Amino acid sequence: MSIPTRAAVVESGGAPFTLSDVRLDEPGPHEAIVRMVAAGLCHTDLGVASGALPFPLPGVLGHEGAGVVEAVGAAVTGVAPGDHVVLSFTSCGGCRDCRGGHPAYCASWLPLNLIGGRRADGTGTVSRAGEELGGHFFGQSSFAERALADERSLVKVDPDVPLASIAPLGCGVQTGVGAVWNVLKPVTGGTVVVLGAGAVGLSAVMAAALTPATDIVAVDRVAERLSLARELGATHTIDATGTDVAEALADITGGRGADGVVETTGNVGVLRQGVDGLAARGTLVVVGAPPFGTEVALDVNGLLGGKRIVGLTLGDAETQTFIPALVRLVKQGRLPLHRLISTYPFTDIDRAVRDMGAGKAIKPVLTF
Repeated sequence: MSIPTRAAVVESGGAPFTLSDVRLDEPGPHEAIVRMVAAGLCHTDLGVASGALPFPLPGVLGHEGAGVVEAVGAAVTGVAPGDHVVLSFTSCGGCRDCRGGHPAYCASWLPLNLIGGRRADGTGTVSRAGEELGGHFFGQSSFAERALADERSLVKVDPDVPLASIAPLGCGVQTGVGAVWNVLKPVTGGTVVVLGAGAVGLSAVMAAALTPATDIVAVDRVAERLSLARELGATHTIDATGTDVAEALADITGGRGADGVVETTGNVGVLRQGVDGLAARGTLVVVGAPPFGTEVALDVNGLLGGKRIVGLTLGDAETQTFIPALVRLVKQGRLPLHRLISTYPFTDIDRAVRDMGAGKAIKPVLTF
């Protein structure tokens, strides 16, 4: 039998989120029903809701969920009813990258997570009044009181840690942290520059503060976010509204340039500044995602000093080990995510969307 619940549905591109009664399909062998406790709001949700990506609408979004398992499919072994879980992306589990510990680069990542709206076998997971809705978003569609989630989207976590404090780990936080730890891997005395002090960028700042890097530079246009970046571990900040970023970086690095740059804004002009600001053999990690088809012009000769430009999805994280480690850091107070979070009742999802769009909230978290 299908399972009734209430979800925030986007009816069409550009339409608001509206609460609606829906029904979830019964969990398949490798699926579970999760009672949602919290769900982070991410710019990817807003991009899909705007119609910028070809996700089937009407549909249910949400991909930074946290909750308690209520029921599991017959073949589920990783979690059991009563377990506290963080929900993250899903993956096939069988391709080369999944088997190699890089599920964020799963061969089926796009249809399974971002644009498919259905299970891998083509069946739907959520319906309304007998009509199928787009669902299975990141294997979860967690903007609902209950979610039908893939087992590979579920990460069992410490039940002593409040779920609302760790819901953002499923996407934004692991992306920023993974950019630093899994790609840049700063060495002693290194310089890390973070372009954009939103949720992903500030997560990268916090991650860099837990490495041997000695100079951590945050760049943004909002003074309050730069102040918060300093409190979270940045040793330098640059206000891009009135400062030449290239000159400021040259001053900070003694003209050498940055060893690592994390670009979170999705602005190709900012990305170009980051590449130009790299030291010889430096690496820039591209995290911010502009519209599909966007191109950036680069000085090819400027790359010949060993500069690297690396694209990144979801921190290149293996969630079953990465997310529990982050939860432990939150519990120990060493990853102060609470400084980024503003909570909203699920019924106020549209206010959370407006506040995020206006820059009033860095990481809105819906509570159920």
